[in-house]
Amino acid sequence: METVWFCIIAFMLTMYVVLDGFDLGAGIAHLFVARNDEERRIVLNAIGPVWDGNEVWILAAGGTLYFAFPMLYASSFSGFYLPLIMVLWLLMLRGLGIELRHQIPSDLWKKFWDFLFSAASILLSIFLGAALGNVVRGVPVGSDGFFFEPLWTTFDVDPEAGILDWFTVLMGLIAMFTLATHGANYLAMKTGGEIQRRARLFAGYTWMGVLVFFAATIVAVSEIRPEVWNNFVLRPWGYIFPVAGFVGLGGMKLFNLKENDVMAFLSSALFITGMFGSTAFGLYPVVLPSSLNPSWSLTIYSVAAQPYGLSVGLTWWIFGIMLAAGYFVFIYRTFRGKVSLDHGGY
Repeated sequence: METVWFCIIAFMLTMYVVLDGFDLGAGIAHLFVARNDEERRIVLNAIGPVWDGNEVWILAAGGTLYFAFPMLYASSFSGFYLPLIMVLWLLMLRGLGIELRHQIPSDLWKKFWDFLFSAASILLSIFLGAALGNVVRGVPVGSDGFFFEPLWTTFDVDPEAGILDWFTVLMGLIAMFTLATHGANYLAMKTGGEIQRRARLFAGYTWMGVLVFFAATIVAVSEIRPEVWNNFVLRPWGYIFPVAGFVGLGGMKLFNLKENDVMAFLSSALFITGMFGSTAFGLYPVVLPSSLNPSWSLTIYSVAAQPYGLSVGLTWWIFGIMLAAGYFVFIYRTFRGKVSLDHGGY
């Protein structure tokens, strides 16, 4: 049951990155692909009906983590308290940027919230990537299973490193470029005219950033935590995840050049899924490595809830995910096609 719930949480986090990822990417690309108020309203229309629903995936993943792995929830939410608060503020600022820009008919007012929406999207994508970098690198988990990290220390990767060092910043940058490409592919798929043309161009530029930082990340991970490759040696079927990631990486560029926006978007989703799956597969069964002592690392077996609770919870989770899946199928089918300002905007 511990492995089942590990896979469930990995799935939910992947769904969050894929779905809310294009929202974040649209925010990153917002000021680059839209040049006037009408075009910016179209960009917001492209994510308007779905952005808040997409964010529910991370809330649901947090609730599932609390239920299935309560010790991990307690340790990580206390150790990462400062960055979690920063992420919370960035999520709120993104929502405020969307909801408040049209409340006052003032160009200065709209430009302020447009800038805040894009800035919050950029910083949020970097922080989410840095959070994943902390999990890969390891944190100073003690013998009691708890830890605390400052925002940064020496900026070097060492046992007492802070949340930000050169490796976690590198992970933040690959996350930002990946989500920017993902969001630009989505905007190209949902819009037309000049916005679509600029979105395709923007996706081509950010793809180069993905390629460069992705190569750097592979080298850095191999240097800092080479043991993540052990599971691939022991279970070769796991290579399906990195292979999917490489296929998605190539597909993003290929379909961008062919101006096949739907396939370019699906390729960026495949890249995100493949890379996130590779990370989870490489870490298993560790969920939070200790940089002080490997024996103090938190594993799915040391942090899981009781077997009976996990078994009962699985029944309710299946019922809940079926309702969620039905909702998302309905909303995306209803919202299919290109967006416009025919109904007054978002």
